[in-house]
Amino acid sequence: MNAPTDFARAVCPHDCPDTCAMRVTVKDGVAVKVVGDPDHPPTQGVLCTKVSRYAERVHHRDRLTVPMKRIGRKGEGRFEPIGWDEAFSIAAERLSNIVRREPEALLPYSYAGTMGLVQGESIAQRFFHKLGASRLDRTICSAAGAAGLKYTYGGSLGMHVESFEESELILIWGANPIASSLHFWTRAQEAKRRGARLVAIDPYRSLTAEKCHQHIALRPGTDAAFALGMMNVLIDEDLLDHAYIEAHTSGFEALAERARAYPPARVAEICGIEEREIVDLARLYGKTRKAAIRLNYGMQRVRGGGNATRAIACLPSLTGAWRDRAGGLLLSSSNWAPIDHQALQRPDLLPGWPNRLPRVVNMNAIGDVLLHPGGGTFGPKIEALVVYNSNPVAVAPDSERVAAGFAREDLFTVVLEHFQTDTADYADLLLPATMQFEHLDVHKSYGHTYVMVNRPFMAPIGEARSNTEIFRGIARRMGIDEPTLYESDEAVARVSLRWDDPTLAGMSWEKLAAAGWAKLRLPDAPFAEGGFQTPTGKCEFASTLLAGLGADPLPDYLPPYESPDGSPELASRYPLAMISPPARHFLNSSFVNVESLRATESEPHLDIHPADAAPRGIHEGDYVRVRNDRGSLTARARVTDRAREGVVVGLSIWWKKLSPDGRNANQVTSQALTDLGGSATFYDCLVEVERV
Repeated sequence: MNAPTDFARAVCPHDCPDTCAMRVTVKDGVAVKVVGDPDHPPTQGVLCTKVSRYAERVHHRDRLTVPMKRIGRKGEGRFEPIGWDEAFSIAAERLSNIVRREPEALLPYSYAGTMGLVQGESIAQRFFHKLGASRLDRTICSAAGAAGLKYTYGGSLGMHVESFEESELILIWGANPIASSLHFWTRAQEAKRRGARLVAIDPYRSLTAEKCHQHIALRPGTDAAFALGMMNVLIDEDLLDHAYIEAHTSGFEALAERARAYPPARVAEICGIEEREIVDLARLYGKTRKAAIRLNYGMQRVRGGGNATRAIACLPSLTGAWRDRAGGLLLSSSNWAPIDHQALQRPDLLPGWPNRLPRVVNMNAIGDVLLHPGGGTFGPKIEALVVYNSNPVAVAPDSERVAAGFAREDLFTVVLEHFQTDTADYADLLLPATMQFEHLDVHKSYGHTYVMVNRPFMAPIGEARSNTEIFRGIARRMGIDEPTLYESDEAVARVSLRWDDPTLAGMSWEKLAAAGWAKLRLPDAPFAEGGFQTPTGKCEFASTLLAGLGADPLPDYLPPYESPDGSPELASRYPLAMISPPARHFLNSSFVNVESLRATESEPHLDIHPADAAPRGIHEGDYVRVRNDRGSLTARARVTDRAREGVVVGLSIWWKKLSPDGRNANQVTSQALTDLGGSATFYDCLVEVERV
């Protein structure tokens, strides 16, 4: 007799702008097939190659199913199983002893392993706030871009993704949506079929750039100069919407003066491109009514990433592209969603709230933070670390120092995970967490304008527990008397959104949970009549907030830290710029252990231009060593003009334990921070490459 077949709905929890709705075939309690939900307008029944294998990940033979404690040296990955009762007792005793003496010696480390509002930063944040732990500045991915949008538009706000289908010109800037935003790409392809011109601006001829009409391969970190050069042409040739500028922007005269310092000839030299590429694109952009920009986070992972975002974000307001729903810009739409962060995270639980608060630790500096002896202006030494929704030993910059910090025998580390990742190998306690099919969550998106509910439909694998349940268990064993720590997941979900916000008019938790998703009530062309969320209500070419901080209120070009302009001596020793964008079949470090996906990627590769390979004696298929003062890694060379001359490309992020030499691209990246937002500078990295 055949097992019963059911169908369930779920939401993809991963760090991707698409936030897809999934339709899952379930047989006898096992997810056997995952497809895109055809009823969800942004998803349209299609999933990326990664998430279409989600059932393989959920039921993977290496899934963590029981709590474990370390029995070997840190980093060896040797554990023995224990029960939850013992796990909670160990965690409670060790954490209590530390926070009783010095609360700020405890640090949480998390990011976007799940993008859910419930299993992300709700009970977890309440727990750490109540203890008075050090606060984590979660800036590793997108903070520079978010800051750029905040200072220009007032928040992470932009176009509806559906509107790109009607665009006549689409600039795909610092993005490879075939790998990282499939559902935008389908809209761009539809626009292309209708006659739109697609232009990729990217140092690398990615899969996306290959399918655009034009590819402009500028040097890494020079995007702000390129945008200012476009402004120079737009202003010089009067390709401006003066009425829109007058009514809905501020600081135009100052911006125009700044743009005059970036004539096309100078910009061409900075960016390493032809002058005509700047002039021709600016003219086309200025003369096209429905001109749209799909910006992504690759271009902001350099020293000047925040300023670059600001400069690019100014362009649609100069030409009045915002007047049409098919014009404007999309980097992130996440701030359209009315999230109630206060209710979710309860910052009022912090000791001294709101006047005297625990220190803030930037997550990109975790290597230096863990190795710092403490004291002085830095603050107490980190003695305990709780890692969830992240794999810092693989994904954090300057990986040699990160691993050295995690290897400290006097550091008590708790890791909540699905698999035994690179970070899990350093845990003292390794706790099995549930996946998306096994717990409740609420999701916003940063690539579309829907909010969504994920309901569990299968029992947890083994003894896995949700993040929220694990933090409740530790808190209970510690004897913490705080009712908000013990609220149910549904109670947390109910307060995750501000139901009185106009974008949710007529919606309630009950209606949203029953429907599965709801489109936010927003204008088709969100800034056609201005209405920016800045202090002035206008698109601020000159930021009032930056001016109030004593910073330059105008966008400008800042040379990368590691470049001939920024550090000539370093560039003489390490002449190649390295970028490490996502591999198509990985999502940060997620999915690397799914054999079918890893087999497609084969092994770590380094794309290098023939002009750079020849003098180094490097041929197609050779193993090469990529090195700088921070470390080195080994990869197999692909000699190709997809990488522009002077740039090498290492598609990432491999688990170190699953790469041939136990290393990945973050061996060579730096802990330096961006100009705005304190974000990571993964693509601001000079290296030398040699044949092994």
